[in-house]
Amino acid sequence: MTARPTAVVTGASSGIGAATARALAAAGFHVVLGARRMDRLTAIAKEIDGTALPLDVTDKASVAAFVEAVPECRLLVNNAGGAKGLEPVEEADEADWIWMYEVNVLGTLRLVQGLLPTLRASGDGHIVTVTSIAALQPYDKGAGYTGAKHAQAMLHRTLRGELLGEPIRLTEVAPGMVETEFSLVRFAGDQEKADNVYRGLTPLTAEDVADVIAFAATRPSHVNLDQIVLKPRAQADAMRAHRDA
Repeated sequence: MTARPTAVVTGASSGIGAATARALAAAGFHVVLGARRMDRLTAIAKEIDGTALPLDVTDKASVAAFVEAVPECRLLVNNAGGAKGLEPVEEADEADWIWMYEVNVLGTLRLVQGLLPTLRASGDGHIVTVTSIAALQPYDKGAGYTGAKHAQAMLHRTLRGELLGEPIRLTEVAPGMVETEFSLVRFAGDQEKADNVYRGLTPLTAEDVADVIAFAATRPSHVNLDQIVLKPRAQADAMRAHRDA
């Protein structure tokens, strides 16, 4: 596409994805941004001299068309994901669970399968998958999301062994509380509920996570940062956070 190495970022229209696109562009990558909201995507691509392409990771045809439009790729950032609902298992909405598995797990699978040949052909490929501390432990009322993130993480970690010996690095980035649209989506647009998630503490920002992704992506080729867990200082784990009165 250009003389710059190409990085693909999914879920790039907002939050961590948009911040990562900007950080990678600043680090010298030509960034291909994929997401459904083309108005936002196009604006960010113009800002960073990147390429905006429509992408719905839950749709096989959309992924196939996206991959076809990306002839070369050195870095894939699997960022598209999300949560819906916060109910106990007994009251879980099956449709929400299906969506979470589609976007977090199968979306990652589709992009990896589609872009693996070009990552391999680059001679210095790198797959970064944004999971969550939800991929490390369960928490009450979060079985659908933690289950999906555990499955996504297992997909990624399995690749670390399956691709051993090939010129492809694999990095899992597992953030804790990050203030983006994540909670707004989880609570179906309820702004008050979303704001309450971060009440009384200073969460991570999308830029904090993007800085970590860009750092991992710009290490020497022989250096593989397997797993990076980052949380706000006020958060100990998925269940415990300190909040000011």
